[in-house]
Amino acid sequence: MKKLDKKNMFTIIGIILFYVAIQSLFNIGILDSYMELNIILICINIILAVGLNLITGFTGQFSLGHAAFMSIGAYTSAVLTAKLGQPFFVGIILSGLVAALAGILIGIPTLRLKGDYLAIATLGFGEIVKILALNTDYIGGAIGFNDIPQYTNWTWAFGMTVLAVLFIRNFINSYKGRACIAIREDEIAAEAMGVNLTYYKVLAFAIGAFFAGIAGSLYANYFYFIKPDTFGFMKSIDILVIVVFGGLGSIQGSIVGAIVLSIVSTLLQSVADLRMIIYALVLFGIMMFRPTGLMGKQEFKGFKFKTIKKEVKAGDSIKGYESI
Repeated sequence: MKKLDKKNMFTIIGIILFYVAIQSLFNIGILDSYMELNIILICINIILAVGLNLITGFTGQFSLGHAAFMSIGAYTSAVLTAKLGQPFFVGIILSGLVAALAGILIGIPTLRLKGDYLAIATLGFGEIVKILALNTDYIGGAIGFNDIPQYTNWTWAFGMTVLAVLFIRNFINSYKGRACIAIREDEIAAEAMGVNLTYYKVLAFAIGAFFAGIAGSLYANYFYFIKPDTFGFMKSIDILVIVVFGGLGSIQGSIVGAIVLSIVSTLLQSVADLRMIIYALVLFGIMMFRPTGLMGKQEFKGFKFKTIKKEVKAGDSIKGYESI
């Protein structure tokens, strides 16, 4: 117990020191507004990636509509802060909750599907959200929603990133998270052990959608302006690429993947004509030589999952085990 407390203390101190260091660099001008933009984008991408990794990497549900939940969060926050004059923390919380509710509503009828069928269903959901946004004048329609107050800063972005990573990490280490992993490995065996497949699939979907909504809120309240096309099919693909690039089933993989791909994308802006070609070649090379992603399913030291040392017997509940 003392060892665990000491490890947690070092982690908290490290997080605080990292935040203070970056904030100090902003204050003295070493990091300018352009660097701030890229750092906040990295934070947003990390939140999106760890949320989708919970759905796709840990629970094994192939989703192509993650950007739709980001869109719901972005527009919810924009309406609350720009039109209704609500504080930003209210916008963040409600953005996550509305996106989670949408995740539950779409998850209940679609998560009985598997594989390609689920991917098509979530893709269709994303297009429905986009069409609704395009045809709703109250939120700007096709023209877009502008004059959104800029509340997002390094403090909010970093705080929400830490919250997302720690929450999903702790969820995965709980018996509910291990039930999700069991579903990914073998749905029939998991159900035979008493795992409610629909419940845990919808739960993972709702949590992933919640954090996508928070990411959308951060995005909307940083860039002043949003439009439906920003959250289209290609945005969902971008998020999925980060997850696969970092490693399906690895929280640290999502973090590393978001950082690396964001930096690569930024560096290639100087060669706009060749940007997508080089970007594609980088991804192709990684997938050729490291098909499981940068991290595979591994975690950094201190984040490893324990293995089952107890023999599984028919009729045993998933709650009775230390981890998977």
